[in-house]
Amino acid sequence: MRYPIVLIALLTPIAGFTQDWEDRQVFGQSEAAPLRILSSTDTSFFAPIIEDFIAASPDISVEYLVTGTADIDLIFRASPEQFDVVISSAMDLQLKLTNDGFAAPIEDVDHPDWAQWHNRLFAFTSEPAAIVINRNAMGDLPVPSNRQDLIELMRGDPERFQGRVATYDVRLSGLGYLFATQDARASETYWRLMEVMGRLGAKLYCCSGQMIDDLREGELIIAYNVLGSYARKEAEASNELMVILPSDFPITMMRTVLVSTDASNEQSAQNFVRHLLRLEATGDPATFPLPPLVRSDENAPQRTINLNPALMTYLDQMKRDAFIREWEDAIVQND
Repeated sequence: MRYPIVLIALLTPIAGFTQDWEDRQVFGQSEAAPLRILSSTDTSFFAPIIEDFIAASPDISVEYLVTGTADIDLIFRASPEQFDVVISSAMDLQLKLTNDGFAAPIEDVDHPDWAQWHNRLFAFTSEPAAIVINRNAMGDLPVPSNRQDLIELMRGDPERFQGRVATYDVRLSGLGYLFATQDARASETYWRLMEVMGRLGAKLYCCSGQMIDDLREGELIIAYNVLGSYARKEAEASNELMVILPSDFPITMMRTVLVSTDASNEQSAQNFVRHLLRLEATGDPATFPLPPLVRSDENAPQRTINLNPALMTYLDQMKRDAFIREWEDAIVQND
């Protein structure tokens, strides 16, 4: 059953902000101050979740604001009192926010220990990084199944792939930086792949959505480390796209949520998180259209990024600067 919820695009900025949001909508018709959610997740994925929450709490409205993962960290740190709930795919930045005292505890939450941090940060999806290709642009070339296949494919036909391969710009994207550092920790193949893509004039993006759009339009042939949940949704609507999880090891992140310690609507914020986690546990795609949590077997090839302090290693400024320099040396060869 679909509930009658009003979606209103807001035209006036939040006090003190001139941020250009990727999307900004209000759900519900309550006259009380809305529950403000700052998120990196496309509204289309969260609309059913918010609708279900409001159906159970009709006296609440929700303002849902979407921006990039790196921007979320900067905006929220600058004004934590402006937001009640923060949702992001950049696990490392979220854990750092929690460690720095920005996340309020939520007691009595029935959630796996491995998917939360000190009752303050909660993971609620498992989403792999994927290789995404445009089938038509690939022609009769073999479909790569892993990173080494991808390297050999691009090396074998550089003219076809010149300027038509893509990945995240890790200097701009929090999620892109997370995927890159975890990828590099797992295998030296990552650096060889970045060098090959750099020689082909790789295009660099802030967001998975933009990469997927350019793939669908044929401007790109291959994009690497695209967020798998977004790519699969688009692939279902377009036969042109193929989503490949690397057979050697797909890096899998867990999307996380926290409640601000300065939340104006703290009780409603905590209730929303509880509702979100309950919906995830049901696995009903009608109300939770995101990939549910999956704990990888230790012997499985899929590598889920663990929610623990090791995540913050590459957020150290010196380590980050060194990683960015090495990444630029590999892939930014035409600057």
